[in-house]
Order: sequence, then C-alpha cells, then structure tokens
Amino acid sequence: MNLDDIIENALKEDIGDGDITSINILRKNIPGKARLKVKDRGILAGIPVAEKIFHKVDQSLVVTLFKKDGDRVKPGDIVLEVKGDIHSILAAERLVLNFMQRLSGIATFTSQVVTKLKGLNTRVLDTRKTTPNLRELEKYAVRIGGGLNHRMGLFDMMLIKDNHVDFAGGIIPVMISLKKYKTAHKKSPVKVEIEVRNFNELKEVIEYGKELVDRIMLDNFTIEDLAAAVTIINGHFETEASGGIRLSNIRKYAETGVDFVSVGALTHNFKSLDMNLKVVPNHILSDDW
Repeated sequence: MNLDDIIENALKEDIGDGDITSINILRKNIPGKARLKVKDRGILAGIPVAEKIFHKVDQSLVVTLFKKDGDRVKPGDIVLEVKGDIHSILAAERLVLNFMQRLSGIATFTSQVVTKLKGLNTRVLDTRKTTPNLRELEKYAVRIGGGLNHRMGLFDMMLIKDNHVDFAGGIIPVMISLKKYKTAHKKSPVKVEIEVRNFNELKEVIEYGKELVDRIMLDNFTIEDLAAAVTIINGHFETEASGGIRLSNIRKYAETGVDFVSVGALTHNFKSLDMNLKVVPNHILSDDW
C-alpha cells in the first residue's frame, strides 16, 4: 500500500461523511493558523507525511517547515506552521499528530538503542513486527533513528526460522532444499539467513551451509553462548543476535563481536513523542490576512 492510499484510508476512517463538530460550530471559509509544537525530547520523523496529509485534505493549505526529519528537538520547539481554512486544518490535525508522534517515537527509541552501541561495529536491525499497512513508514523511521532495515517482507530475503526447520525435519533437510534452490537460481540476489537455537544446529549449518547461507541468526543465546558461537563461526558467515535483547543489555550482546542485533521493540514497544497542533486565535491573525 502506497502513502497516498494509507492517507486516503486514514482520512476516511477519521472523517467519514464529515466533521460534524466543525461543520456545525464554525463558520465556513475562515482563515486560520496553527503550529505543531513538540512537548518531548527526541528525534523527528514523518514531516513529509504531515505535509502530504495537509495537502491531501486541502491543496490550498500553506505549510511552512521549521524542522526536518532527523532533527533533535526539545519541548517548545515548533516543527511547522500551517495556514488556511480552519475546517481543513482541524480535519488534518489528528492524522498529522498520529503519524508524527508515532514515527518520531520510533526514530527516538531507535536512536537510543543505536547510541548504546557507540564505538562498536555491531549494527541495529528492525524486524517485521510492525503495524499492518504501515511497515514502510515505520521502517523509514528506524532509518531516521540510525538503525538498519531487515527484510521488508517474506519476498525480499530468505529467512529460515525455527518453524521452517521443524516442519522440514531438521537442519540437514533444509540444507538439501536450499541447495536445490541455489542450483535452480544461480544468479538470484536474494540473501539467505538461517536461525539456530543451539550449538548442534550451529554445527550442522557450518558443516553443510557453506556457499548456501549468508547469515546465521543466533536465537535466544545467552551472552556467554553468543560470544562462543561468534568465535566458532569465525567470520565465515554474517552473525545476528535475536531474542532477549533490551536497552539495558544490548551493549553486552554487541561486545561479543556479533555483526547485527535485531530488536523487534523498535517498532512495537516504543513511546510516541508527545506533540500538539495548537490553533492561533483568529484575532491575533487579523494583520496577517
């Protein structure tokens, strides 16, 4: 689903057949102005989305930007100002805030995680634990915060997880199937990652996965076992740690020398960045219009 469709559906959900409050309380064609103000410290993400929402509601709205995505902000900072018909501003208000607060929250939390790894080579990955239909936007916010995107979906990377292994009957049957795939798709750019849960599975992947597997995901390994596994792999495969990783312990995981740590919480356990869109009273605007 592209951004235009997302916004269109969101507006239908929010406005329905009309904003009965504004229609019945406010006169039509009254010009107004509102400012998007930050109430938290964090990193902005979603400004192009906000612009698009305002113009989707009303092309005549004039949006002036004072900040850009990736900027660090503090309480009181003004992100943007919008001028135009007050009915249009109020119709766009909640959707703008919903996207800006959510995406900025993801960017802010991602930045906090990435900062924990300062000075190390380990990179932070997101996962597919995203809001349905909003994955592209949420993964964009991860990038703004300094993280990297894992696969976008089931189609752009082969990730052989524990359920695949169990359904297939073990690591070796998986390797046999993978070899058939590689033989039939010699020029395929698709990377292959496989999840292992213990040292026995790791040993089998190392033994049978040469030239078949690009990355090994070490799932729910303790920090000590992860360090041992990274040593055993010895750079022959990319390595990724997953499971049990939190802000409080992520640096210890990274200090094992693992190439990547995947953190599902980036997009499902963050705190939205608090903002509001406050209308400037019309009498203040009398000289502006």
